[in-house]
Parts: sequence; C-alpha cells; structure tokens
Amino acid sequence: MRKKALAPNLLFGYLAKYSTQPMPTNKTVSSKRAAVIKALAHPSRLLIAEALMEGEMCVCDLKELVGADMSTVSKHLRMMREAGVLVSDKRGLNIYYRLACDCLGDFLRCLDQLAPKKAITKSCC
Repeated sequence: MRKKALAPNLLFGYLAKYSTQPMPTNKTVSSKRAAVIKALAHPSRLLIAEALMEGEMCVCDLKELVGADMSTVSKHLRMMREAGVLVSDKRGLNIYYRLACDCLGDFLRCLDQLAPKKAITKSCC
C-alpha cells in the first residue's frame, strides 16, 4: 500500500511526532534549520551528502564524484561543515568527510514524499 504524501506544512510536525526529542520552535532554531537546508540545497552538495550516507570519503573521491575542480568542491564542503551537516578528519595529507548525523537519509526520504512526481502546470486564464 502506498503511503500518502505529507503536505509541506505537516513535515516538521510529522518529524516531531516520530522524534525522540521535543520539537523546539524559535528564531534561533529556525535559523539553524535554514542553514542546514541551504547547505543541502545545491545538486553537488546533495550528491555529496547522498554519497556520504554510504560512509566516509576522501576529498579526492568527492572531487571525482562531483566532477568539479578542488576549489569548488572545497567551498561546498566548507559550507556543509559550517552548517553542521559534515564532520572531517585529517589523516596524513588527506581529509576525510562523513555525515554528522545518520538521520539524513530519513529526511531525504521524507523530502521525496513532498517532491512532485510530474511538473504541474496551471493555466493563467
């Protein structure tokens, strides 16, 4: 049986209901959430996050995955790290990244329920 998609305004309520922690609501929390969402809101950064759901990866592997130069990949990684999405470890000359939280997969699956399956077009008249 197919599950019914949640309306966007119900997303955080749904997550709160099934979370083990209470859902705090204030401007500081909202700003932090927005920073995390912004850090994931680019195709390359989302690709990095999805790849890291399988386990940690070296910057050189992430560079190949994204298909961009090292400077661009480093900027993406810095933004994700500053938002708290990633953590890094330097080992010798290499830096390895991993997700800061294992629940990202659940969040992305929830987003899949919100994403429209087809482009919706409305006539203006």
